[in-house]
Amino acid sequence: MNYLEGEIFYIDKPLGWTSFDAVKRLRGAMLRRMGIKKMKVGHAGTLDPLATGVMIVCTGRATKRIDELQAGVKEYVATIGLGATTPSYDLETEIDATYPTEHITRELVEETLKRFHGAIEQVPPAFSACKIDGRRAYKMARKGHEVNLKAKQLVIDDIELLEYSSGSITIRVVCSKGTYIRALARDIGEALGSGGHLTALRRTRVGDITVDQCVSPDRAVELIRELPLEMPPESELSHLGNL
Repeated sequence: MNYLEGEIFYIDKPLGWTSFDAVKRLRGAMLRRMGIKKMKVGHAGTLDPLATGVMIVCTGRATKRIDELQAGVKEYVATIGLGATTPSYDLETEIDATYPTEHITRELVEETLKRFHGAIEQVPPAFSACKIDGRRAYKMARKGHEVNLKAKQLVIDDIELLEYSSGSITIRVVCSKGTYIRALARDIGEALGSGGHLTALRRTRVGDITVDQCVSPDRAVELIRELPLEMPPESELSHLGNL
């Protein structure tokens, strides 16, 4: 393995981990293995702590491919709780309003989902990394400040109902870069006249990489410790932070 020339890891991010947690874990293992103090490691596409699934981690010169890799089509399996909303559109915040769900049927859900196929406009969540005048929206939202974000156009290539109950639905979504599944849950809930929020999310594909090709962070660390290592000449070690 040559982490400086560039390696790419396909990680199945665990529940509760931030994307930075996963990068930090792998970077630490690589630095210890190589006996150095710094090296570029980054990820292609952030996953929220409450989401699991495909996360691509690049090292060294492979970090130059991050934009290319995160531009790939994403696939998610999402569970949406109906009849209630939260400020963050997921389980990060408490329920702030409840609504009836007696009128919702499988047929209504399937018809409603058709409205979200193709090019759509979506307003990002206030609890997101979007910037307003240089400030992260989620930092403003957590302080109770009003957050006004503009709608963005994105593309839903495919959306289908996997499971249905009176209080919850599970859907599969294939979408473009920049899609917020939490915001999609909000919009589907509104379209159903019941409110909705994301209760579970798993990213199952990024580009051509599927979740069955991924390993846990613990297994990635094992591979870093076990696989043969290529090191650069001593003369290059002082430039590692620029790779």
